[in-house]
Amino acid sequence: MKLFQKINTCITILLIVLLVGSNAHAFFGGKFKTMKPKDGNVYIPINKVNDGKAHYFKTKSDDGIIVDYFLVQSGDGVIRAAIDSCDVCYRSGKGYVQDGNVMICTNCGRQFATDRINVIKGGCNPAPLKRVVDGDNLVISMKDINTNSWYCKFK
Repeated sequence: MKLFQKINTCITILLIVLLVGSNAHAFFGGKFKTMKPKDGNVYIPINKVNDGKAHYFKTKSDDGIIVDYFLVQSGDGVIRAAIDSCDVCYRSGKGYVQDGNVMICTNCGRQFATDRINVIKGGCNPAPLKRVVDGDNLVISMKDINTNSWYCKFK
């Protein structure tokens, strides 16, 4: 009987690890890396975000709201940036997760192709965040972060 209990406990722990797995960081606040502005901009090294995976960041806006956003390099090689909210679901404060070449809204479940981020805006699409490449960095203006802070006031 004790052997059965040990096996059952091991299977239960394994299932919990598998189910939580890659999302465990979200429970402990590790999903978003805090970025502090310098000279009115946020600088993110391109070599840290050019792997096709979504990278999540947060920056405090001038109105005190923590603005969550993500960067992801789409299949065409372009690094895209968006607020981790949209015009429709922002009140839920849930944001997006990546599944291959799509970002999925964790509130409504809609999927958005990564190569359409920064191209299509409005409605349920991830709210675009302007960015420019400057040398080895992707640069996001604090002006744009401040303009978009309202998307994150419910997080």
